[in-house]
Amino acid sequence: MSFVHGTVAPGYEKVREVFAAEAARPGDVAAQLAVYRHGRPVVDLYTDDGAALTGIFDATKGAAFLVLALLVQDGLVGVDRSVRHYWPQFTPDVTVRELLGHRAGLIGVDGGFGPREIADDRIIAERLAKQRPYWPRGSGYGYHALVIGALAGEIVRRVTGRSLQQTYEQRIRAPHGIDLYLGLPDHLEPRYRRIRPAATPGPRPAVDSLAGIALNLHADPPTDLIAFANSRTVRRLGQASAGGVANARGIARLYAAALSGVDGSPPLLRPSTITEFGTAGGPARDLLTGVTGNRFGLGFEALTTTLPFLGPAAFGHSGAAGSLGFADPRSGVAYGYTRDRFAPPGGALENEQLAAAAVQAVDV
Repeated sequence: MSFVHGTVAPGYEKVREVFAAEAARPGDVAAQLAVYRHGRPVVDLYTDDGAALTGIFDATKGAAFLVLALLVQDGLVGVDRSVRHYWPQFTPDVTVRELLGHRAGLIGVDGGFGPREIADDRIIAERLAKQRPYWPRGSGYGYHALVIGALAGEIVRRVTGRSLQQTYEQRIRAPHGIDLYLGLPDHLEPRYRRIRPAATPGPRPAVDSLAGIALNLHADPPTDLIAFANSRTVRRLGQASAGGVANARGIARLYAAALSGVDGSPPLLRPSTITEFGTAGGPARDLLTGVTGNRFGLGFEALTTTLPFLGPAAFGHSGAAGSLGFADPRSGVAYGYTRDRFAPPGGALENEQLAAAAVQAVDV
């Protein structure tokens, strides 16, 4: 049984109870949970080390899309402009909105990316610019799991002259003291906790399927997500789709800064920007799974499908090992969760219970 450390503000005792119950389950998982409300920390719980950093996989995209949201809010990027307006060498004819909604059909490249290539957003973007899309424009969407950060990042670079990682560091991470890194400095390496495999591995998609291509399984060698996250090269370069490193405190603080501001600073995003980026696009067919629906806004996941107790403008992103971050304007809650072990088939289901307890505490 894991021992729970940390603190909760008065009224959030139920969150600690739920976290302790989840920590007591078999599975040997080191977990962290942090919650802010209206920019103030109210939950800081962990089973081992609350300051430890780990790979957060797809939850990295929340930081990447926050950079894009700021550029749109500044008027530097128009979501209904063609990507080619900013990136003339880009072959597909799609808008920024379609790109961020995973509708560009550029889930990978023929033959796949090598291990060094998949770590480097500049190489990913250069190869994707010449790639024939894997589906016709308008036919649906599919999760660009390992490449969407590079595609978005090239727009950032063309507009600002800086990489997405540099822009994130200068405008978001450093000014707000956020323990979420797109490019982990060498001196913080001792704080990194390696991701471990799931106790019960899940099924893998067929190598030549769209889902397999999106996960770079058709490459030689195929990408191993655990090795990817634990790669020092990936951590150093801060691959913007899945190479971020953080703890729960950092994820929650990122979303608190976006939603409410922290330490007296104003919110990073205006309500209108939050609504535009967090609201799911129109129904469409998921070409990777065959399901009809849409779980994406502009990059961010629209989370009310999986977490129905959140308000309609809630926005965030989950990660493959079970990490999750979100902001909920209706309750004022910003949430961050990490774990150091890949989730079993079905995902890290504890997030539903933990997030519900955090949001419901607001109404007690």
